[in-house]
Amino acid sequence: MPRTVVLLSIPGLRSRDLGSMPRLLELTRKGLSVPLFPSSPAVSSSVQASLTTGVGPERHGVVGSGFYWREKGEVEVGTAWNQAVQAPQIWETLRQRDASLTSALWFATLAKGAKADVICTADPVLNPDGSDAHYCYSKPPELYGTLRDCLGQFPRGRVQEPQPGINSIAWIVDSFVQTAYVVRPRFSFVSLPYLDFATQKFGPNSSETLNAVAELDMAIGALVDGFTAAGIRNSAWLVASEYCVTPVSSVGYPNRVLREAGWLMPVSQDGHESLDFRATPAFAMVDHQLAHIYIRDAADIRRVADLFRNDPAIAHVMVGEQRTKIGLNHERSGEVVLVAKPDSWFAGDWQFDDTNAPRTSNARPRPGYDPLELFGDRQHARTTLDATLVKGSHGALDSEESREGVLVSSEPADWFAGKDAGISDIDVARLVTSLYGP
Repeated sequence: MPRTVVLLSIPGLRSRDLGSMPRLLELTRKGLSVPLFPSSPAVSSSVQASLTTGVGPERHGVVGSGFYWREKGEVEVGTAWNQAVQAPQIWETLRQRDASLTSALWFATLAKGAKADVICTADPVLNPDGSDAHYCYSKPPELYGTLRDCLGQFPRGRVQEPQPGINSIAWIVDSFVQTAYVVRPRFSFVSLPYLDFATQKFGPNSSETLNAVAELDMAIGALVDGFTAAGIRNSAWLVASEYCVTPVSSVGYPNRVLREAGWLMPVSQDGHESLDFRATPAFAMVDHQLAHIYIRDAADIRRVADLFRNDPAIAHVMVGEQRTKIGLNHERSGEVVLVAKPDSWFAGDWQFDDTNAPRTSNARPRPGYDPLELFGDRQHARTTLDATLVKGSHGALDSEESREGVLVSSEPADWFAGKDAGISDIDVARLVTSLYGP
């Protein structure tokens, strides 16, 4: 039985990338790799919750990258706490079995307030001008200060610049290794979000993405070497792709459709338009290749859904119980869920006149995730409105390219007996706990 297990979560990793990642392949010398299939929706927050709970979104409740809290009439994207996860996670299950087991949670989504022993994750502070100050949430609270004094501020945003650097990932690796020397966690979940930025900006098959694959492989090697140098041996390593990014060439605007039909009603303030989510009859919370349509009056659900039946960007319109087909029949989901075609994604814009659209990258409130922030000027909190810049997206699972995920294991092949055809992300938590014995 290994003393420690490290689960690396790498959004955007594909099975075909392994041939360009010698350090990652080293982990399979005594182990192997198998296909890994994400649950829907294939976005980080949802898949990480599935990886760590062993259940899908209909049970853990993380139905996307953000949440619409109906009781408060508020949208929350990227800032929610771990209490949003409605099922026990790996570190909780392991602690119940062994009260002495220590765990680390590193740069995961929904990490704030989790019951792991040590945590560090990006938690930028919003400035009045819309820019953000670099900061990290940590547990214990003084941990980030210690890491900052040694490594400098976490360089959030550099990974998102037009020519992505590896600075942010290097900081994640170095900070985790430094903490491992002291804490010596027996279970660690480490997220390395790097490939997903390159693939969205340049496309999954671009030269920039190939360069990012090589850079990430070096970072993984540094992580493995550092962990070993800390004297933590007999470790099992699992590397899970969260999802795969597919090429896109078109974009859908569900909020514009709603507005044109009279269902979305923005308010004007200081020369710009905003949304009152509680007051508008309907709005779309976009999430890469999915969109949750929240509808105030249940009597309007069918009519709103019908607006999207013939939209060229949309593959599926799921209403009510139909949402079970994509694992999203949950009270937090929209009354209607849209799934984009493989070559399309959804933007949250509702404005027909760009002069009414906010250009600050942290404008609030906003209806969902906006990949155009990857092309903005973070230093001056400016973003672009040119949706044609986006070259890759994820979330839907209708194409072959969306199903190229992989799980890499350092453990012997017999550990995967009967799983050669692949496993689901909800199987990973059980595989992890099995490494600690019955």
